Amino acid sequence: MRLITVKAVLAGALLAATLSGCVVTARPAAVVVPGEVVVNTAPPPVRYETIGVAPSPGYFWVGGAWFWEGGRYAWHPGYWHEPRAGYHWVAHEWHPAGGSWHMVPGHWVRG
Repeated sequence: MRLITVKAVLAGALLAATLSGCVVTARPAAVVVPGEVVVNTAPPPVRYETIGVAPSPGYFWVGGAWFWEGGRYAWHPGYWHEPRAGYHWVAHEWHPAGGSWHMVPGHWVRG
């Protein structure tokens, strides 16, 4: 074997051995944390919705929101909801934190 060929083979083996210990993994697209979803990409802009007339007095509008479903954002349109005695509704909310986007789903709060 020629000296150049032996050097090339040895260099290739050394490179392969060095890189075999290197593991590269992609950050998961979304992580479900108790009570919220964490996504790497910002949600699309909120859609403006036409709000019609409430079906009955006292009903309130729950605005539409982007949810993370099947590896992508999916828009859920707003809807009218009847009040719940002794509670108030806290809307769905996306907020940035630590290079990710966190979604806290809408929920009822006593008081």
